[in-house]
Amino acid sequence: MSRQRSRDTKAEWSLRRILHARGLRYRVDAVLPGLPRRRADILFPRQKVAVFVDGCFWHGCPVHKTVPKSNAAWWATKLARNVERDRETDAYLADLGWEVLRIWEHDDPDRAADRVEIVVRGGRGGP
Repeated sequence: MSRQRSRDTKAEWSLRRILHARGLRYRVDAVLPGLPRRRADILFPRQKVAVFVDGCFWHGCPVHKTVPKSNAAWWATKLARNVERDRETDAYLADLGWEVLRIWEHDDPDRAADRVEIVVRGGRGGP
């Protein structure tokens, strides 16, 4: 696990590069308001938009999720807690008036950037 990147993954870089080219400015790996131990991959503080680029394994992608065979019970608990923490973070930010976008690492970066841009520029409620 120590070799797993917690930031600057290929999916994050791809999305950030597209957003920057479209003129959007953001904070990277930013601490969330009121949640000092949780960070957003991309944060637009003025617009109150938090973007998370979730890895399929770590966040339970319904399409690509895998279950480790070794130490299965420990991994099941660990991965379920990750998903639970994601939902807690989403609910907390929504209560503060933030828009939360979750993007899977396998999502097309151009389409993901379209979603982010719509929300950041004021067209709330990306698909």
